[in-house]
Amino acid sequence: MKKLFAIVAVLGLFGTAQVAAQTEDVNNVQQTEAVVDSAAVEANEAVAIEEPAAEEPAAEAPAQVVEEEGIAGVHKSLKTKFIEGGAEFMALVAIAMVIGLAFCVERIIYLSMAQVNTKKLMAGIADALSKKDVEAAKELCRNTAGPVAAICYQGLLRIDEGLETVERSVVSYGSLQSSMLEKNCSWITLFIAMAPSLGFLGTVIGMVMSFDEIQQKGDISPTIVAGGMKVALITTIYGILVALILQVFYNFILTKIEALVSDMEDSSITLLDLLTKFNLKK
Repeated sequence: MKKLFAIVAVLGLFGTAQVAAQTEDVNNVQQTEAVVDSAAVEANEAVAIEEPAAEEPAAEAPAQVVEEEGIAGVHKSLKTKFIEGGAEFMALVAIAMVIGLAFCVERIIYLSMAQVNTKKLMAGIADALSKKDVEAAKELCRNTAGPVAAICYQGLLRIDEGLETVERSVVSYGSLQSSMLEKNCSWITLFIAMAPSLGFLGTVIGMVMSFDEIQQKGDISPTIVAGGMKVALITTIYGILVALILQVFYNFILTKIEALVSDMEDSSITLLDLLTKFNLKK
């Protein structure tokens, strides 16, 4: 799991660096396109003067082409704004997002692997105990992944020590399993708080730099003020977006944890009932 986390983090950092490198050419491409378009317009005007204008039917662009152009435009705009926000603070926000998402992916995979068919497991344990085959019930729990099977196995290990001992063991081991389910969640909350904070920090520093520029030039023209404020506010926007994305994943993780804890509690009660019936049949 640690290797998976490291791979996800490295891939995310590599993708962020690649996006930043690609977006450095946005302004050059736009300038080149502007020159080509202006030359094409002049050529068309010259042709229009020499030849009479002909009526052309209005062309209808397919909806799919318009959709693709819209998505490409949004993607291009996001990359451009990322570069305009400044490499220093935008890189910090991007790193916070990559690491936070890596923790989210690790937790989602772990919790998905911990989920089992609880009803089927408890039915198998009940069937084994009805046949007074405790070893078969233990074997079933050993071969089943997840915290529910682990708790049941701990209870079955102490079946000969009395129900009170079994109950204490189940409660203690259940607390341990709950803490394992919540592992690394504190790191996700940390990056949820850090992302907008880094954005706000970039905004404040950008505003200070803007006022420094005004002081050096002795001019308070709208161009100088607007340019500095624009760069400063972009970092805040991206910081808030990163926090929102991580918050969605965090809430999804909490939902899965709550479902697993509920299954653990239900299974513990069911196990104690089964062991009570098993002791009465002795």
